[in-house]
Amino acid sequence: MLAATPSVIVKQGEAMPATAIILAAGLGTRMKSALPKTLHKIAGRSMLRHLLSSCESVFDRIVVVLGPDMDSVRKEAAPHVCVVQHERLGTAHAALQAVAHFGDGDVAILYADNPLIRTETLRAVLRRDAPLGLLAFRPADAARYGRVVTDGGFVERIVEWADASTDERAIGLCAAGVMCASAADMTRWLRAVKADNAKGEYYLTDTVALARAEGARVVAVEAPADEVAGVNSRVELAAAEAVLQGWLRTAAMDAGVTMIDPGSVFLSADTAFEPDVTIEPNVIFGAGVSVARGAVIRAHSHLEGCSVGPDCIVGPFARLRPGTVLGHGVHIGNFVEVKASVLSAGVKASHLTYLGDASVGEDTNIGAGTITCNYDGVFKHRTTIGARAFIGSDVALVAPVTVGDDASIAAGSVITEDVAPGALALARGRQVQKPGRATEIRAALRAKKKGAG
Repeated sequence: MLAATPSVIVKQGEAMPATAIILAAGLGTRMKSALPKTLHKIAGRSMLRHLLSSCESVFDRIVVVLGPDMDSVRKEAAPHVCVVQHERLGTAHAALQAVAHFGDGDVAILYADNPLIRTETLRAVLRRDAPLGLLAFRPADAARYGRVVTDGGFVERIVEWADASTDERAIGLCAAGVMCASAADMTRWLRAVKADNAKGEYYLTDTVALARAEGARVVAVEAPADEVAGVNSRVELAAAEAVLQGWLRTAAMDAGVTMIDPGSVFLSADTAFEPDVTIEPNVIFGAGVSVARGAVIRAHSHLEGCSVGPDCIVGPFARLRPGTVLGHGVHIGNFVEVKASVLSAGVKASHLTYLGDASVGEDTNIGAGTITCNYDGVFKHRTTIGARAFIGSDVALVAPVTVGDDASIAAGSVITEDVAPGALALARGRQVQKPGRATEIRAALRAKKKGAG
């Protein structure tokens, strides 16, 4: 997790600290899930963590407002301060639960189900030229978003969809939810909000009318719709995933990564590439993957929690699981799975192999069908293979076991004891041949079949 980065906002000639209040108390009933809404993931990272990451680059204090019995959300928000909204009486009421943490500078109130707001957008609303600023956007379908009513370029009020007239519902400018003001102003306006609306709730958006009643100007900072569209359902979660994947793919290609079919490649928020990486179609990157310069990830491969070294070739149809480290020029072929293993430079495992809890030395060749038998039903055990070893096809290495440098293992062997450096190990039954016996058996079977007919 990124550490919170101190930030100050310059306003009227003096440096002011900035505080973010993130509202995360909603039940998210439209998600139809036992998991709190803000913990649903986009590109391998929770919605809350996405927003926290952006806020950590802008604000010097972050406070998360939770509902009761939301310990999992509290854990995700760590190390930031959390407060509890014991009664869900609306967004203004939720923000008031954090008033003791507002401080003396600017306060921005955000929603945890707006996970894709970028740091540049947050800074823009903090740089507003008015006592109250808010984020607004123009979605293709305004749906049930609150409408922003303006006059002469300034915001007059926000009207919730449920309370809006037909004319107001025709307005295309919608409220994104983010509000920003000085701590003193925000506190005063929040405390003045009334629950005189269709839902009987305390709306954060009512602070606009309260500010205007005092003669204070309110400005709307327009943000791209993709950044501020809310996520309240599985459909909207998928839409946010598509947006973020597009951003991640573009960023990777701008940094020197070749994607043959970008739309079929799925990245995690923390996927790290060096330049001159090539990714073929239908590749999935889980969390915690780094890929070094010159590597090629071939089609239909799945990687998570692993490090791919320079000039490696992975796939097609390969799986790299957590704890895998590939050295320079390693080749992992089709239908090869590697887990919690370190493969040194030049290792080749070209097909139909499982390497789990293993260390493999430089320039070793792993034959087709090789498996490390690492689990005894209770404990995991490690296999160590030296440099320049040759492991024949269809070999089972029963861990814990060590194969020395320059050793060879004959095809079809089951290795249960250590193999010395330079030795040839054979562990299979001796072949027995009975001339003519196969012909006799087939003839007897055919006769039996004919008699049965």
